[in-house]
Amino acid sequence: MGLQARRSASQSLGAAGPRPAVLPLLLPLLLLVCPGTRGAPGEAETPTLYLWKTGPWGRCMGDECGPGGIQTRAVWCAHSEGWTTLHTNCKQAERPSNQQNCFKVCDWHKELYDWRLGPWNQCQPVISKSLEKPLECIKGEEGIQVREITCIQKEKDVPAEDIICEYFEPKPLLEQACLIPCQQDCIVSEFSAWSECSKTCGSGLQHRTRQVVAPPQFGGSGCPNLTEFQVCQSSPCEAAESLYSLQVGPWSTCSMPHSRQVRQARRRGKNKERDKDRGKGVKDPEARELIKKKRNRNRQNRQENKYWDIQIGYQTREVMCTNKTGKTADLSFCKQEKLPMTFQACVIMKECQVSEWSEWSPCSKTCHDMASPKGTRVRMRLIRQFPIGSEKECPELEEKEPCVSQGDGVAPCATYSWRTTEWTECRVDPLLSQQDKRRGNQTALCGGGIQTREVYCVQAKQNLPSQLNTPKDKEASKPVDVKSCTGPVPNTTQLCHIPCPTECEVSPWTAWGPCTYENCNDQQGKKGFKLRKRRITNEPTGGSGGTGNCPHLLEAIPCEEPSCYDWKAVRLGDCEPDNGKECGPGTQVQEVVCINSDGGAQCPNSSALQEVRSCNEHPCTVYHWQTGPWGQCIEDTSVSSFNTTTTWNGEASCSVGMQTRKVICVRVNVGQVGPKKCPESLRPETVRPCLLPCRKDCIVTPYSDWTPCPSSCKEGDSGIRKQTRHRVVIQLPANGGRDCTDPLYEEKACEAPQVCQSYRWKTHKWRRCQLVPWSVQQESPGAQEGCGPGRQARAITCRKQDGGQASIHECLQNAGPVPALTQACQIPCQDDCQFTSWSKFSSCNGDCGAVRTRKRTIVGKSKKKEKCKNSHLYPLIETQYCPCDKYNAQPVGNWSDCILPEGKVEVLLGMKVQGDIKECGQGYRYQAMACYDQNGRLVETSRCNSHGYIEEACIIPCPSDCKLSEWSNWSRCSKSCGSGVKVRSKWLREKPYNGGRPCPKLDHVNQAQVYEVVPCHSDCNQYIWVTEPWSVCKVTFVNMRDNCGEGVQTRKVRCMQNTADGPSDHVEDYLCDPEEMPLGSRECKLPCPEDCVISEWGPWTRCTLPCNQNSFRQRSADPIRQPADEGRACPDAIEKEPCNLNKNCFHYYYNVTDWSTCQLSEKAVCGNGIKTRMLDCVRSDGKSVNLKYCEELGLEKNWQMNTSCMVECPVNCQLSDWSPWSECSQTCGLTGKMIRRRTVTQPFQGDGRPCPALMEQSKPCPVKPCYQWQYGQWSPCKVQDAQCGEGTRTRNISCVVSDGSADDFSKVVDEEFCTDTEPIIDGNKKMVLEESCTQPCPGDCYLKDWSSWSLCQLTCVNGEDLGFGGIQVRSRAVIIQELENQYLCPEQMLETRPCDDGQCYEYKWMASAWKGSSRTVWCQRSDGVNVTGGCLVVRQPDADRSCNPPCSQPHSYCSETRTCSCEEGYTEVMSSNGTLEQCTLIPVVVIPTVEDKREDVKTSRAVHPTQPSSNPAGRGRTWFLQPFGPDGRLKTWVYGVAAGAFVLLIFIVSMIYLACKKPKKPQRRQNNRLKPLTLAYDGDADM
Repeated sequence: MGLQARRSASQSLGAAGPRPAVLPLLLPLLLLVCPGTRGAPGEAETPTLYLWKTGPWGRCMGDECGPGGIQTRAVWCAHSEGWTTLHTNCKQAERPSNQQNCFKVCDWHKELYDWRLGPWNQCQPVISKSLEKPLECIKGEEGIQVREITCIQKEKDVPAEDIICEYFEPKPLLEQACLIPCQQDCIVSEFSAWSECSKTCGSGLQHRTRQVVAPPQFGGSGCPNLTEFQVCQSSPCEAAESLYSLQVGPWSTCSMPHSRQVRQARRRGKNKERDKDRGKGVKDPEARELIKKKRNRNRQNRQENKYWDIQIGYQTREVMCTNKTGKTADLSFCKQEKLPMTFQACVIMKECQVSEWSEWSPCSKTCHDMASPKGTRVRMRLIRQFPIGSEKECPELEEKEPCVSQGDGVAPCATYSWRTTEWTECRVDPLLSQQDKRRGNQTALCGGGIQTREVYCVQAKQNLPSQLNTPKDKEASKPVDVKSCTGPVPNTTQLCHIPCPTECEVSPWTAWGPCTYENCNDQQGKKGFKLRKRRITNEPTGGSGGTGNCPHLLEAIPCEEPSCYDWKAVRLGDCEPDNGKECGPGTQVQEVVCINSDGGAQCPNSSALQEVRSCNEHPCTVYHWQTGPWGQCIEDTSVSSFNTTTTWNGEASCSVGMQTRKVICVRVNVGQVGPKKCPESLRPETVRPCLLPCRKDCIVTPYSDWTPCPSSCKEGDSGIRKQTRHRVVIQLPANGGRDCTDPLYEEKACEAPQVCQSYRWKTHKWRRCQLVPWSVQQESPGAQEGCGPGRQARAITCRKQDGGQASIHECLQNAGPVPALTQACQIPCQDDCQFTSWSKFSSCNGDCGAVRTRKRTIVGKSKKKEKCKNSHLYPLIETQYCPCDKYNAQPVGNWSDCILPEGKVEVLLGMKVQGDIKECGQGYRYQAMACYDQNGRLVETSRCNSHGYIEEACIIPCPSDCKLSEWSNWSRCSKSCGSGVKVRSKWLREKPYNGGRPCPKLDHVNQAQVYEVVPCHSDCNQYIWVTEPWSVCKVTFVNMRDNCGEGVQTRKVRCMQNTADGPSDHVEDYLCDPEEMPLGSRECKLPCPEDCVISEWGPWTRCTLPCNQNSFRQRSADPIRQPADEGRACPDAIEKEPCNLNKNCFHYYYNVTDWSTCQLSEKAVCGNGIKTRMLDCVRSDGKSVNLKYCEELGLEKNWQMNTSCMVECPVNCQLSDWSPWSECSQTCGLTGKMIRRRTVTQPFQGDGRPCPALMEQSKPCPVKPCYQWQYGQWSPCKVQDAQCGEGTRTRNISCVVSDGSADDFSKVVDEEFCTDTEPIIDGNKKMVLEESCTQPCPGDCYLKDWSSWSLCQLTCVNGEDLGFGGIQVRSRAVIIQELENQYLCPEQMLETRPCDDGQCYEYKWMASAWKGSSRTVWCQRSDGVNVTGGCLVVRQPDADRSCNPPCSQPHSYCSETRTCSCEEGYTEVMSSNGTLEQCTLIPVVVIPTVEDKREDVKTSRAVHPTQPSSNPAGRGRTWFLQPFGPDGRLKTWVYGVAAGAFVLLIFIVSMIYLACKKPKKPQRRQNNRLKPLTLAYDGDADM
């Protein structure tokens, strides 16, 4: 309509012209948009134009915190379009306030206010834009959920303004996205098998049930019926069916007798007591005293029983006769002699009553600690009255809450820190490998070593001085339990270094001096000494006092005619100014002369001081002083003024001592001689002062506190308890200090442990049997007054084992379950049989198969009653088989690890050194023994006379380190001239095993790459070529006249070893430089008599450096004979040649060799060493030459020849001691293990022994049987003396034993074995042995028992949990006994509960194979359970594939595609609408075969795939070709065959043409080219 109207309007606009029509339309529109364009605005329209606007509230301001603050905001008047205007334009009456009271928040409010977060409500779906929902739900639907958030004052729990909490923390989110999972329909299991027929004769019902596997969730559809029924027929009934059955109702609640009845009973009791008292009056005083005591005891018992208010009442029930239709009938219809009891005595139910809470206990943490600031405090309440007959347990009697100690007086908690002892001396021996020869002689080992210290824990001192001055300080430093220290443990081992001694090096001897007097001041006799000296060229370290191990530095030869010489100053030379200046400070050199001190005559000149004579004519008699090592520094008491604690050589010294040494005069090569032979004035000192290092006494910490004795008592623990304490050596004695003689470890026996106070329940006599009041009984037919069933109570009290009274709460904790307080009792009526109680069982004689008996007897009038003598109904004797005592032991479980015998390793002063702890050798391994009785039940191992283990010796192999050979000899220097290297190495002898030290990396020939390389220098002149003189020149072309001319001369050239005395031995030629080998032959000229004769050429002059071809070198020869007139003239006497680099002119430069390997001292294993290298002089052609060539050029040598280096120390892995064995992992059973552990205290370094893999050892625990209580099966529901109604079912508990494994089904044993076992079954202390049940009456419709809980199932998508938690379900199915009573049936029931250990399950459709046109389809859960529901209906496979319309044509059938097809041998003829019209027989094509001589036929027919092919009569096979499809058109293969036949035809024709064509000349080649085609054709023909 609207469109048409618009269209017509536009048409009218176009027809009538624009202007006149536009104005009437636009005018109202303008008036609407711009209201101000109308006439003058009325007063009533102003509120729509001007509005009050407000800004946000400002900050709350005020002097004090809390309510009473003020906050303001801006208020202004604005036009409706948004611009601000005058306040007068807005209505003043509607003006908002610009100020309000507020709550001023301060920082301390943070403790008082907090956000309270409400629970998230149910997830609500978000209204989707598209209302269409997908056909298949995959994950669920997005939703939103909200919660309430309020700011509350914590103390009063009242709401407050949000702004207070927002001051400290922003308001949490009020809503969040959530997921509404897909609807989950109810899923049920398969049906059970059909039950038996409800009736043994006639027509009955049988049923089958199923249970709910998963409940409906998230709006899924409900559960289907869980029960199916069907009518069943049995043989016809002979007698008439009973239509009535006796039914009992439930018991009423327990009630007390009417108050009047109580009064009457009390009055009757008092009258009886009065009569008794009258009779007692005549008794003697002793009897009265006994009665008095008994009364007091009874009163006390009643008082003790105040925790249980036992009141015995009665309860009744109804007995009815019901028809099978469920209607009630008169009791007379139910013909039964004895009717059920309608009354019984009972106990009035009482709830638990507890006292008020006690005050809170003080906080367990009495000190202030930032690390764990909170302790706990406790409050208790007591049970005033225990529950009787109530299902509800008593509430918790103890409540704990965290607390913080507050207040000024709270001291900070003690803090603990690690302390360490001094490091022990540095030791090298732990680093030695097993094969190191130095293990035998460990003196003077040096280099890298290892040192240890002990770590202990002490209470940290707060601002205390470091010296242990006061007892309080000493108390603070005593060791405490290491568990108190929490920080990282300091290192207990570290690498250290013992400096290796530097050997003393001395210079060569000086020349012998002149013969001088021993003392020029005392020139007696004519005997003097000639002296020679040498000096120490390095700084020796180590050894005995530095220079003590140096050789003697002075030697003397006695001589005659000595004289004295002295230096005499002649004059000071001129002043030579410094730095070559002309003036200024300078130096004057003093001129001295050596003069003979005798007469002052001047010393002779140097030539006169030299004298030459033949030597070595007789041996020199050389003498020198020989010094022994300095002795020990002995305290010198004469020196007392020496200040204590001086430092000398960097060590603190406390006193002066003296050292002495032996000095003797020795004649060289002879031995000790008299002291006068040596110059006395040069005798070395024999005594010197020394500084004694400070004496260090042994310092130990105070003893730790005694370890606590076990506070709780343990029954049957007879072991002696000990408590120990220890202390730690923090300074070892040194320099003669006091030794550590006091013990570091003390132990003492604990005081006799407190006897375990055990408690027991004491039961008192049963009180009289209380019957149901007669007023209630008399309504029941056959009841007799004063007899029948009743109930009686008794008192129980708590006693200590010695009989003393104890609190009832002690027994509740320690004495096991509370004994029964009431029991059913029977006051016998006249007709009842009465017996004594059963006696105890007789003892067993020990034989297997013997029996034990117990008896009872008939008492009273029952002896005369015949029914009481019936031993089947009332047996008087019971027998029981005795237990057999046959046991056999058998090993169980695996062997333990090999465990070394435990024993303390004695280590000096508590210090552990690497390698001290024995970790290998003979140990034992253990296997647990289990003891079984003849019934295969596990019993205590002691019954098999076993201590619980089989022991077997075992060996923990000791680690064997990698073994290498000794060092080989040094190789020859790699260069025969100049600097090279020499090498020595070690070979692998034995690989490491059992965790020994590893070998260095092995090369391909299994040789360990352990080698040392050091530089070496070979003297280039060590081997030289030596030539013999040239032979005579042999002229080859002899001038017979003169015998002269050109010829050849030779000489011998040999390689000789060069020594100081010249060439010595002939050596192999390869040792000399082949390039420098002189020529062995040369051309020569034998001059003729007239010819000039010149000398041999002189040596070549040197080329000037640098080498340059423009410079020359030359050699010259001298003329010996001038030529005659006709003779040959003399050649040039000078020969020149240019200086060519690397031919006859060479440059030289220094080269430095590679560094050697790190060289250690012979006594060192690792640590600091030295690497060396050497200078080499290299010629410009790369050849090493003598160093003198470089030295002559004065080349710079700025290389460092030595440098320090480090060899990593091989530190073996160090382990802690084994921890004590842990508690057993199982309290009983076969699989318990005890574990002990150790830790790495020093990781291995370098080539040290690696840490073993076994850091944990386990051994089996002794086998203990697992005893526990177990329920038996529930008995069937029994209704006493009736057919149906409320009855009871019972079950027993039995003591069972198992070996603790899951597959061991428990075996029943005597209950005495479970006496120590807490009576808990399935985690519940309350044992339920009897419960009420309902026995359905014939014809009743009733609910079955609950099914077992289903598996815990999660809500999942694609195997991922959506986080809704697990759910379990159980159900009750309805059972119908009579179809007429269906309307009385209750609803089937379903119950769910959350669970924890849920799993994701998937549901898939399963289908069987087709059988004809149908198959079975079902849903299966991923664990293989078949279910109904759970699988998506839209994905359900077809179960039926019948055709519609059905295939009624002859020879047709319904195919898999649900279309009609023809049988084999027939082709389909289709109608125009695509349906099968008829099946036509296919004509048979007969193909004769070559092999078939009897004209058998091969037929070709299309075989239907679903039907087995069957050969027709005859030997051939038949194929039917169907060219037409079901739609009547030609099939595709027909076109293919036609096309193939056409191509083949063209091919054949072309071949015939080529074959028949006349060939041309070059036919052979063409034939060759066509031959493959011919072959191909032939092959096709054969086929």
